[in-house]
Amino acid sequence: RIRTVHAFIMGQSQSAEIPIANPAPPAVPSTTPLANEVTLGAGCYWGTEKYIVKDFQKLFPNAVKSASVGFMSPAKDHQKNPSYRQVCSGATGHVEVLHLTLSEPEKHYEELIRFFFMFHDPTTKNRQGNDVGSQYSSFIFTHSDSQRVVAERVVRELQGHISRGTLSSFEGTEVKTKIGEATVFYPATEDHQNYLAKNPGGYCNHYMRFKAWPLA
Repeated sequence: RIRTVHAFIMGQSQSAEIPIANPAPPAVPSTTPLANEVTLGAGCYWGTEKYIVKDFQKLFPNAVKSASVGFMSPAKDHQKNPSYRQVCSGATGHVEVLHLTLSEPEKHYEELIRFFFMFHDPTTKNRQGNDVGSQYSSFIFTHSDSQRVVAERVVRELQGHISRGTLSSFEGTEVKTKIGEATVFYPATEDHQNYLAKNPGGYCNHYMRFKAWPLA
């Protein structure tokens, strides 16, 4: 691009053509709107469902519009419609997850990701307590770029708190939670939905590891 500049030099008006850089394009937002679908793996999905559907909503009433437990694979080329037994074998690569829809993701998504880290151990790779295998991974499947940005920021915050000793509620000292793009969600059978609501004494190795997210 060429721009003409006029100037007065020694009492005379002169002009010159000066090349200048093209103007920068308008800024493009780095993220998309927060999706209302959320998929989280935190070990056995019975406990994940209970803590989010019941306990998270004690803090944020009506935050969850719908929720279902099931399976999701990090790989796009994965076995379709795996059974519970197949997933538990660890051979399919699927993760036990809670798949939910938020009523107001802009208000609740970041709060949910923080709460997610409060009831499971993100420092034990492919394990929660006695449950061992990739199906029990700590995993955040993202449904939009903005979800990924938020998840990565919260993970950095959490790692900072662990490294500084602000939080000492976990077995390890390095966050092993994986963040990956969501693929296909496969619902579990009906008898596994709302399992702990139907069976209050059922198996659950989750518990609240700390009561509030540290401020600094």
